[in-house]
Amino acid sequence: MDRIRIVGGNQLRGEIPISGAKNAALPLMIASLLTKDPLVLENVPRLADVKQLERILENHGVDIAVHGRRPGSDRMDGQRMTFHAADIADTTAPYELVSTMRASFWVIGPLLARAHEARVSLPGGCAIGTRPVDLFLFGLKALGAEIEIDEGYVVARAPAGGLVGATVSFPKVSVGATHTIMMAATLAHGTTVIENAAQEPEITNVAECLVAMGARISGIGTRTLTVEGVSELHGATVEVIPDRIETGTFAMAAAMTGGDVLLRNARPEHLQAALDVLGRSGVHLTPEANGLRVRRNGNGILPTDVETQPFPGFPTDLQAQFMALMTMSQGTSTIRETIFENRYMHVAELARFGADIRVDGQVATVTGVSQLKGAQVMATDLRASVSLVIAGLAAKGETTVNRIYHLDRGFERLEEKLSRCGADIERVSG
Repeated sequence: MDRIRIVGGNQLRGEIPISGAKNAALPLMIASLLTKDPLVLENVPRLADVKQLERILENHGVDIAVHGRRPGSDRMDGQRMTFHAADIADTTAPYELVSTMRASFWVIGPLLARAHEARVSLPGGCAIGTRPVDLFLFGLKALGAEIEIDEGYVVARAPAGGLVGATVSFPKVSVGATHTIMMAATLAHGTTVIENAAQEPEITNVAECLVAMGARISGIGTRTLTVEGVSELHGATVEVIPDRIETGTFAMAAAMTGGDVLLRNARPEHLQAALDVLGRSGVHLTPEANGLRVRRNGNGILPTDVETQPFPGFPTDLQAQFMALMTMSQGTSTIRETIFENRYMHVAELARFGADIRVDGQVATVTGVSQLKGAQVMATDLRASVSLVIAGLAAKGETTVNRIYHLDRGFERLEEKLSRCGADIERVSG
């Protein structure tokens, strides 16, 4: 397997382009199943998860085209892609395709709405908690679907004539279930009200895409979404929003190493809670016309407490990166993880750098040390793996991060972006 080698100690200075958001691109791609017309997506990131979802969609009969680069564009700019599901060729999403990525389960909503049936394998993905699909099935049943579990597959059938609008009140916030029920409701008969909906910017990106395709959705960006079903959707051209998790990740890398970095295309309003936390830790953050500038002052990193929450709170997908930052703070900080019950697997690997971290249930107590030391470490999941890269950038000596296929799922050309800003980092082929 490939690995990443880092020699730490260099400050980051320069400009890092922020790629399109993985967590928006995937459901936007899935939305193509809702119409027989082409859906054009711009700023699609080049990621392993995107390639895997392409394979899944092609299995359902979606024709996919990647357009060439435009004159004068940066090779870091996102892809322009067309997804054309003229006919649904197969309503089964098989285990061998779905098992590696949770978001692929979301095809169940559009398949059920358009083809009135779906057979989708129970999902896989990062081992950071149980993340059950019960909320998805709860919502689909509310829309009239009959659902059974058969040998590891969810088999769903719409009533005669298709799904029927209803009120879906989620007992807890779920991004995936909100995406799925919102997409399914666009072609249901009547009106669907989704209560306790997720408010993440990626939800808004998908909702606005659906509206551009002819859906009738109100309450976008709020806890209550109202979807009036239509008989069919048409094609559209939609841009994937910049990745707020990548933005926060590079902001924390700049904060940990020192220096001055412009995060081009970043949209600060999409991660204000995380930026507020960074500000309290002594980092200077300045919105600019083309992005966000991140600088760390000369007084070091201040200890800061944080608790993960659904948007607009501090994102769970930045918890590992923030923990890496706090390992070199001038004091003790606490991190409370409230979203996933098993998202501290990176703690043991950060300890290999010499970090001082204690975990008690949902709470991690991090006591800063004056210097981390390079180490051999192993990635355990997508966000944990990049926290090890951040630690390696600041550590004294050489670090090797193994099993970086996790990184390739969610970070586009990570080592190239960092090396452009002065990091001594390279990918070493397995």
